[in-house]
Amino acid sequence: MENKQEKSLPESRTYTVEEIAAILDIGRTAAYKFVKEADFRIIRIGNSIRIPKKSFEAWWDSFK
Repeated sequence: MENKQEKSLPESRTYTVEEIAAILDIGRTAAYKFVKEADFRIIRIGNSIRIPKKSFEAWWDSFK
């Protein structure tokens, strides 16, 4: 019997809009509006929007 190791997925390098909503404790609709107007990068993949973690975290750190 072979001992197969599970392949683990790499950690995501992006946030979804829903994750941004949870981080900022705002609603989904407000998060979509915020993401479209914010000063950090967004990546569109088809109809999906992804926010690079480094870009969001640099923006977030600018308020500390």
